[in-house]
Amino acid sequence: MDLKHYFEEASGTGVLSTADGQGRVNVAVYARPHVMEDGTLAFIMSDRLTRQNVEQNPNAAYLFLEDKAERAGIRLSLTKVRESEDPELIARLRRRTYPPEDEAGMGKLRLVYFTVEHERPLVGALRDTTG
Repeated sequence: MDLKHYFEEASGTGVLSTADGQGRVNVAVYARPHVMEDGTLAFIMSDRLTRQNVEQNPNAAYLFLEDKAERAGIRLSLTKVRESEDPELIARLRRRTYPPEDEAGMGKLRLVYFTVEHERPLVGALRDTTG
C-alpha cells in the first residue's frame, strides 16, 4: 500500500502503542504519521511516556481507524530508527497549533522516525512489507 497517499487521504483516529524496557504497555492517541521521502513514518512527540518507552524499546504498533466505514483502517508494526530535534522541520510538519499555556507544557518536541515492519488491515491477515 502507498502509505503516503493513504495517510494524505484518510481521516480517522490513530493510536500508538509502545512498551518500556520491562514490557509495561502504554497506548496513546496520535495523529496520522508523516510519511517521509525515505519511506519512514515520523511522529512529533513531546518528552512524555510514549517517547520514553521507544527510547527503551524501539518496537511500537500504530492502529488507524478510518472515519468512513466500519472496520476500515490499518495496523502497522513499527521499529524506531532515529529522531530529530530540528525545530524548523518540526514547525513545518505540525498540522495544528496550541494555546501558549499548552505549548509550554509540552516541553521539547522531537520528530521520531520509524520503519514499517509489517502492515495489516484493521481486521484480517498479515501483509509483509519486507518482501
